[in-house]
Amino acid sequence: MSENFDVLNRYLFDELHVRGEIVQLKQCFDDIIGVHDYPQAVTQLLGELLAATCLLTATLKFEGEISVQLQGDGPLAFAVINGDHQQQMRGVAQVNGAISGSNLTDMLGKANMVITITPKHGERYQGIVALEGDTLSQCLEHYFETSEQLTTKIWLSVDAERRQASGMLLQVLPDSDDKQQQLTDFEHVSQLTATVKDEELFLLEAEQLLYRLYHQEKVRLFEPQAVSFKCGCSEDKCLAAIMNLSKQEIEDHIEEYMTIDMTCDYCQKTYHFDRQKLQIILNPQTQH
Repeated sequence: MSENFDVLNRYLFDELHVRGEIVQLKQCFDDIIGVHDYPQAVTQLLGELLAATCLLTATLKFEGEISVQLQGDGPLAFAVINGDHQQQMRGVAQVNGAISGSNLTDMLGKANMVITITPKHGERYQGIVALEGDTLSQCLEHYFETSEQLTTKIWLSVDAERRQASGMLLQVLPDSDDKQQQLTDFEHVSQLTATVKDEELFLLEAEQLLYRLYHQEKVRLFEPQAVSFKCGCSEDKCLAAIMNLSKQEIEDHIEEYMTIDMTCDYCQKTYHFDRQKLQIILNPQTQH
């Protein structure tokens, strides 16, 4: 197994109008799904969504966050991965019924993909496309073609049992006026990349893998970026949510249950709030 798991690598072709990315994940994937008991098909899809979101996050040219959510009317109500420019990821799925198949339609029914980009500075952007492809890769490629007008190819591989997720992305570099040459370069590199095998994505380090795929091309590999799980839940955020309740609702709940308990959907950590912890809400005038 590669020692360089949980990293994203960017690369460029010096003589071609194409850029690429490769992400290889293990611990981050395990951290996201380990506290849940998802059906294997859902674990597989979350792994693909995780790898895809890492690849998309790396295409951002600014500091900020990205969310990729699949939502439908099938037994899988939704699956979402959130990430940021530091490749800090979290994700969750909600299963409302028996999963009888493993393709997108079986799980999600009639569904949409919602991609939300939130820059630290600037306006929030949201793109919504219907899930019409057979695979998540096809749906994302369609999104880039229609929303970004950028020719893109994505490969995703997941081993749910070993909890490994990997992915590759290629994009045309619109760095010249010769559109035909850009597409010719892209088609050439896509054909080379299409020979990649799942086991190679899981076992080879990025440098080895890129050499195997592109040994006749001049490839520039940049410094790898670490990918990690980070939930972001906190006691303060839970308190802020409780403050949306009326004092009477809080008092009634404390009277009946002694505490207000809140469990994070992502990491399953539970926060307990007894009367003493809630004094800041119940009796704000006594707080400094």
